[in-house]
Amino acid sequence: MFATILPGGDLAKAYVPQGVMVGAGVVALIQVVLLIMRKDAGKAKTEERTLSGIAEVRRSLGLGSTAYVLIAMLLALLGGLYAEMTPALLVAFVVYAAFAALSHEVIVGLAAMHAGWFPAFGVAVITLVIGMLIGFPPPALTLLVGFSAATGPAFADMGYDLKAGFILRGYGQDPQFEREGRKQQLWAAMFAFVVAGIVVTLSYRFYFAANLVAPIDKAYATTIKAGATPGVAQSLLIWAVPGALLQFLGGPKRQMGVLLATGLLLGGPAAGYAVLTGIVLRLLWTRFAKKEWVTDMEVFAAGVIAGDALSSFYDMGSKYFATRAPS
Repeated sequence: MFATILPGGDLAKAYVPQGVMVGAGVVALIQVVLLIMRKDAGKAKTEERTLSGIAEVRRSLGLGSTAYVLIAMLLALLGGLYAEMTPALLVAFVVYAAFAALSHEVIVGLAAMHAGWFPAFGVAVITLVIGMLIGFPPPALTLLVGFSAATGPAFADMGYDLKAGFILRGYGQDPQFEREGRKQQLWAAMFAFVVAGIVVTLSYRFYFAANLVAPIDKAYATTIKAGATPGVAQSLLIWAVPGALLQFLGGPKRQMGVLLATGLLLGGPAAGYAVLTGIVLRLLWTRFAKKEWVTDMEVFAAGVIAGDALSSFYDMGSKYFATRAPS
């Protein structure tokens, strides 16, 4: 179908998905910044007045941000030494890592709380592209982008959790209750961190053995390879234009450019059919069902996601052990 337009008729070989993701990611980042800047100042001031100890909160956030940036700088230093950078380039890479880490933390975390979505992987792609344009070695950039991509969703999820707790506790009307609630959320997050580490340790072999990786990883790998290939870089730039345009037209709520790029990166069309089926069912539900049933639909969707995750975990685990079982 695409043989007359694309080399070999293959979207991946023409770097279409990766280029669309880069363009959409850049626009998504700009949209997040503008959305946060338009945040209702009056509401923000009201929420700030309802909380006591705001200086303590800022101090804690500052300490956490500093620790996060220092970790990024340490990884950048180790990656730069491994890549045998010159002293000047190494210093520039460490400074770039600090800037990228802080930007990633602020943009992704705030976007999660203010907009309900987060361009974590889009920001990581932008970090990668800018680093490639500057001229940093691919091994060092791989380390930095991996760190950003791994921590971005964590900031977003934490933003969801903290915002949900803030709402459930009455928007901070009771300072003592709010402080105690935040402490309980912290303990829950620390416990979840330990559980997640155990689960990943036990399950990562299942997914790697089946060659199951996130679609965005292909965009990262292709962008890194493009650093030494002018033709690939040109393809990325060309296809970034429609991705950026679609993301701009769709706006920050629809995320059309990012969603299109994600769909192009997916290897199996069955995933797209499943999403289309869900959209059709949602349209029918909201059109004909009662308004109070919308919450039931959302709870059902959450249950489907949880069931799918458990089913995938069991399926991959059983296949992995079946291949390793002695014949």
